[in-house]
Formats: sequence, structure tokens, C-alpha cells
Amino acid sequence: MNIQIFGKSKCFDTKKAERYFKERRIKYQFVDLPRFGLSGKEFDSVLRAVGGIDKLIDWESKSQDVTLMRYMDDPRAKEDKVFDEPGLMKTPIVRNGKSATVGFCPDVWATWE
Repeated sequence: MNIQIFGKSKCFDTKKAERYFKERRIKYQFVDLPRFGLSGKEFDSVLRAVGGIDKLIDWESKSQDVTLMRYMDDPRAKEDKVFDEPGLMKTPIVRNGKSATVGFCPDVWATWE
């Protein structure tokens, strides 16, 4: 397995995801999402794996940008905004090759080999 965890250092679910993989002695790479973001290919891969931009946005955020995105019809405009401001993404984003999850999903991670 080649696990990458993209998250925020102060996010409770990100810490839970890290603990999940540590307890199972599975090596992973942590990437501070607000600081480093995702590369273009990583972003596209995650979008395909999770099923679209609406599942990647942290709709519970108090950010004005998220509030405005609720009224946007163009998914491409949402993708551009989220790509430019990775702090708007729901965390953790956990990747294993072409598979990815958003949020704390231990049931899915248990099926990965």
C-alpha cells in the first residue's frame, strides 16, 4: 500500500486517520493540505475517486467562499476555487493509488490491500 493522508494539522478526523494507520503499522505519508495542497494530477485523481467536487468540499465550513459555492452551478468553477484554496476541502483525504476517501472511513480502508 502507498497511503497518503492529506489533512489539516488541527483536524480531529485527520488525527484519527493517522492513528488508524499507525495502530496497524501501515506506513503513510502526511501532507499538510492548507500549506502544500494537491498537485493537478492528484486533485483530478481524487475527484474521480470520490465522485465529484461536491463530495470534496467541506460544506460545514464557516468560510464565505463555501457559502458562495452553494449557489454556483458550474462544477468547473467550484473545482478551480477549491484547487486554488485547498483549505476548503473536507479532511482527511486518504489516497491509496487510484482509490481515495474523504473523511474518516475505516471501513473502506480495511478493504485496501
